[in-house]
Amino acid sequence: MTTIRAGAPLVTLINVFTVVPERQQELIDVLVEATEGVMWHQPGFISANVHRSLDGRRVTNYAQWRGREDFEAMLRSPDAQAHMRQAADVADSFEPHLYEVAFVESTAEG
Repeated sequence: MTTIRAGAPLVTLINVFTVVPERQQELIDVLVEATEGVMWHQPGFISANVHRSLDGRRVTNYAQWRGREDFEAMLRSPDAQAHMRQAADVADSFEPHLYEVAFVESTAEG
């Protein structure tokens, strides 16, 4: 389950993909397949959320890992590498970065 809390002992991958609108759903499908088929089974995987932009030009993957070491181990996995290449082939560009939560505020409806 996704936890967005400052000080949580985890790292967050935020990867913003740029894609032509006609291929946005294809990229989403690739990311969902990779998550369900490969990432879910990697040590340290916590959660993944895929967001689509309303203009059809971006897809953002927000994934949480127990730590940087677990994320880096996933990058070395041949199964994960195959899915990452597939996503890269669909996207025009992508920009992955690791983050930690610095601040959270929400309403009662939150």
